[in-house]
Amino acid sequence: MDGTILPLAEDFPSQDRADWLALVEKTLKGGSLDSLVSRTADGLAIRPLYREAVGTVRDLRPRDADRPWDIRMATAHPDVARANAEVMKDLEGGAASVLVQIDPTGEQGVAVGSVEDLGRVLDGVLLDLAPVALDAGYLGPKAADWLGALAKAAPAAPLAFHMDPLSAFALTGESPGPVESHLVSAATVGARLATTYPKASLMLATGRVVHEAGGTEAQELGFMAAAGLAYVKGLRRAGVGMEDAFGRVVLGVSVDGQYFMDIAKVRAARALWARIIEACEANPVPARIEARSSQRMLTRLDPWTNLIRLTAAGFGAAVGGADAIVLGAFTDALGLPTAFARRQARNTQLILMEEANLGRVADPAGGAWFLDTLTDELAKAAWAEFQAIEAAGGIIAALGSGAVQSKAAVARDARLATITAQDEKILGVTVFRNADDKPVEVEKAAPVAVEAPNTRLPGPDGYCEPMAPVRFAAAFEEA
Repeated sequence: MDGTILPLAEDFPSQDRADWLALVEKTLKGGSLDSLVSRTADGLAIRPLYREAVGTVRDLRPRDADRPWDIRMATAHPDVARANAEVMKDLEGGAASVLVQIDPTGEQGVAVGSVEDLGRVLDGVLLDLAPVALDAGYLGPKAADWLGALAKAAPAAPLAFHMDPLSAFALTGESPGPVESHLVSAATVGARLATTYPKASLMLATGRVVHEAGGTEAQELGFMAAAGLAYVKGLRRAGVGMEDAFGRVVLGVSVDGQYFMDIAKVRAARALWARIIEACEANPVPARIEARSSQRMLTRLDPWTNLIRLTAAGFGAAVGGADAIVLGAFTDALGLPTAFARRQARNTQLILMEEANLGRVADPAGGAWFLDTLTDELAKAAWAEFQAIEAAGGIIAALGSGAVQSKAAVARDARLATITAQDEKILGVTVFRNADDKPVEVEKAAPVAVEAPNTRLPGPDGYCEPMAPVRFAAAFEEA
C-alpha cells in the first residue's frame, strides 16, 4: 500500500435533503413525515434523520485499555458467611469491586449490624486494591465508619461510602428524626473520613428511586442533580472544600436496556454535573458515574430474556462512559441469585469489556448526530426538572410536597397504558410467551436479623409519600 486515499464515494452522485425527502414522500405515499417521528417519555422527539448536532459535554479522559470501567458486583444474601463467599467468588471471577447492600433485618440485604459483621463479609478482601461500595440507607454513616475502621491500615483504599439518606427518605416515606439531620450527619461523617481516605468517595447522588417508581429519564436525572447539590452543600457546611466536595460525590444512573437512551442518559448526567459546577463557579471536576441495571425492566416470565435486557443495559452504560457498572442477575425478579446467575452477570460485563472492546474508545458516541442531539435535549429537560425541584425549596421540600412523586406516578401510569394498548411490548410477557416456560433456580434464604445501632436522630420524624418501586411486567404476567 502506497498510502493513497481511495475516494470510494466519487462514483455516486451527491445527494441532499431534498432528494431524501422525495424518497420518503414516495414511500409514505403522501403520508406525513411527522409519522416517522417518535417521542420519549419526556416528549423528546426521535427524528428519522439527523444532519447536524448540538454541542454537548464530551468525556475524553483516557481510559485504561484493560479495565476501562469498574465491574462491580452487588451482594445482598442475608447470611454474612454466604455473602463473603459471594464476594470472594466475584472478585476471583473477574469483578473489580463489590457493593454490599446492608440491612440488619436481612430482608433486603446482608444482615450487618456492627463492624465485626462487616468485617466477616469482607474477610479476605484487599481493601487497598478492590474498591468496596456500601448501600446502607439511614445506617449509612455508621456503615461508613465501620468500613473506615476496617481499612485503617490502607489510607489509599478507593472506598465508596455511598451515603445517601435522601434516597432512603424517598423510598420509605419516613425518616427516624428530621431527614435534614440525617443529611448533616452523613456530611459530617464524610468530612471526617475524607481526611483519612483521600481517594474515597463519600456520597451517592442517584435518581434510582425515581426510575424504579416509573419516572422518566429527565425526572430521574433532575432528582440526581438536586440530591448531588444538596450533598455538596452539606459537605461544604461540614468543612470540605468546594472542588473536593464535588469530587467526592458519585452520580448514580439507572440503565434499562433501551441502549440509545441509556447512552444519552449517562452522557447527560455528566453534562448536568458540569453545568452545576459551572453555576457554582467552582473549578471543573470530572463526574464519577456508577450505572446500575434497572429492576423495573425485569420479568418473572421467561426470565432468560432478562439476559438480553441486562446485556443491552451494560452496553449502554459502557458506551455512555460509566466509571462503574453494576449488572444484576437475570433471576432478580424471582429471588436471590444462584452462583450460576452471578457468573452470568459477571461474564456479561467481561465479554462486553474484553471481547467487544467497548472501552477502547473515549466517548464512542461522540460525533453521532442523533446521540449528541438526544444527549443535549435530555440534559436540558433534566435541567428543567432540577430547576423545578430547586424552585420548590430543594429536594427535601419537593419530596415533602409530593411534587416529585406525582410526576413519577403520571409517567408510570402512562407507560403502563402504552403496554396495555400494545403500543409497547414486553418480550416473553405481552408477546411471544414461552408455552414451555420452566422455572429457574434461585437461592432460598431466610432473613437473619441482627442487632444494629439505632438510626434515630433528635427531633420530629420526617414524612413524605413513599416512592414504591414498580416492575412493569408484573401487571401483565398473571393475565
